Amino acid sequence: MVGFKTLDDIGNIDGKRVLVRVDLNVPVTEGKVTDATRIERIAPTIAELSGKGAKVILLAHFGRPKDGPSPEFSLEPIAKATADVLGRPVGFAPDCIGDKAASAVAAMDNGDVLLLENTRFYKAEEKNDPDFTEKLAANGDIFVNDAFSAAHRAHSSTEGLAHLLPAFAGRTMQAELDALEKGLGNPARPVVAIVGGAKVSSKIDLLMNLVKKVDALVIGGGMANTFLAARGTDVGRSLCEHDLAKTAKQIMIEAAEAGCAIILPVDGVVAREFKAGAASETVAISEVPADGMILDVGETTVKTVADWIDRAATLVWNGPLGAFEIEPFDRATVAAARHAAARTKAGKLISVAGGGDTVAALNHAGAADDFTYVSTAGGAFLEWMEGKPLPGVDVLKG
Repeated sequence: MVGFKTLDDIGNIDGKRVLVRVDLNVPVTEGKVTDATRIERIAPTIAELSGKGAKVILLAHFGRPKDGPSPEFSLEPIAKATADVLGRPVGFAPDCIGDKAASAVAAMDNGDVLLLENTRFYKAEEKNDPDFTEKLAANGDIFVNDAFSAAHRAHSSTEGLAHLLPAFAGRTMQAELDALEKGLGNPARPVVAIVGGAKVSSKIDLLMNLVKKVDALVIGGGMANTFLAARGTDVGRSLCEHDLAKTAKQIMIEAAEAGCAIILPVDGVVAREFKAGAASETVAISEVPADGMILDVGETTVKTVADWIDRAATLVWNGPLGAFEIEPFDRATVAAARHAAARTKAGKLISVAGGGDTVAALNHAGAADDFTYVSTAGGAFLEWMEGKPLPGVDVLKG
């Protein structure tokens, strides 16, 4: 990974206190972690540091506590889940700074793992307050950031610490940055992007950036309706942001100037109501009934998307092609995802995907495991795709 210091550059850490920023913002129900994917992602970094004799001190946030410490946002239950994933004990300190944290760190043996309490119990964390950052740094000799998902935030535990301690990217961060470099930084061409989801308004910056970087942009989901309407197509009662017609036209103009092909649906699966098993029909986009809603793209469009995937050397995906949560409107997303997965597995495609709905859609299709890389970072992945700087990444350059 060019330009970033990784664990390969860290040197001898036997007996060193290593502060590791991780993402433990996992779903918890009745005190139990219901999806340990993010914990599993950070396990290699923790195991490597521990195996080299470091005292591994985990920093993380959980939820959005507003008024200081709160039992519902405590990381203590997550310490137990982390221990289960690692297959070894994980200590817990009821604070991330001060005497309680210092005492817990002082009691560690080489190779031990300790989780400190939620950094967001202090408002100073999100303000990147220098005094708070120094208090965090007091418990470490080295800083490792393994939380790409929080890298778009310039907080004390994501950005500030890297100015006070020798800083390195953990293995999860390294894998993410390597994948993103292959996706848009220095990709094999042609590059095709698939962008779906409900609204153009939430992805204007993304679309504006992509048309300058990719060879073809497939637009699906509700946002495709806004582009179709901007071109004069009647989309009936479909989700559509008619007030963004001017923006959609501008994106298409910039795409044409950059030589980026815009791929919009030519047919759609239309229903009169949005519910599972609703009666539906596939019609040409020019023939959407006035009382109909486009809830998925049709078979002809899916074939076009598959053809573009076949042409691509690199695929970047953010957002489903239709309302995949409800059958039968998941068919296009499933078909395209499985096609991309098969091309990737055959060694013919580099595929990078991310975003909450995207991860859920690829899992639903049973395709996620065969993609080159699937990012679990929501906001950070989106901001990277938008071409915005990521403070928690930039500070690791050196």
